[in-house]
Amino acid sequence: MPYNAQTSKLKRARNQRRALLKLLAANMILHKKICTTETKAKAVRPFVERLLSVAKKDSVTSRRYAARFLPKSAVVVLHQIAAGYKERNGGYTRIVKTASRRRDNTRMAFIEFV
Repeated sequence: MPYNAQTSKLKRARNQRRALLKLLAANMILHKKICTTETKAKAVRPFVERLLSVAKKDSVTSRRYAARFLPKSAVVVLHQIAAGYKERNGGYTRIVKTASRRRDNTRMAFIEFV
């Protein structure tokens, strides 16, 4: 039985989409806030929140899981961020919509940690 896709494909092949999500997640973790298109922000949100939920356990397994997707510097920062969310059960990120991009009128948004 076919099911609907849970996230947007972002007009990319699977490997390109995964690479994009990894890059956006790493930049978001390192800079705490990024400006991107609204669709990409909505696509990267569950990816980052899942990484943060796993990182809250602060075990070797969680560090290895994060290392599958992020560079070493981002893994260290991720676990520092996760320490601040120990008592929070979810909703670690916020998407703030901004003005459209001038050249192609694409809806833009900031995605940041709460």
